[in-house]
Amino acid sequence: MKFNVTLERDEDGVWIIECPSIPGCISQGQTKEDALENIKDAIAACLQVRAERGLPLTVETHQVEVVA
Repeated sequence: MKFNVTLERDEDGVWIIECPSIPGCISQGQTKEDALENIKDAIAACLQVRAERGLPLTVETHQVEVVA
């Protein structure tokens, strides 16, 4: 399965990565590459927990570009 993720660097230089279509699915890494690898494990774990609890695996999200 393919998922869109968001990737941001915090004030300490750590990369924070989130999968918006899976509520609460977030991870981090010291490098972008680490964060991208770590979110794969987080996605698998979140999907497993949501399935065990009978929750929808994902929620609908939309990405829209806004110019301000």
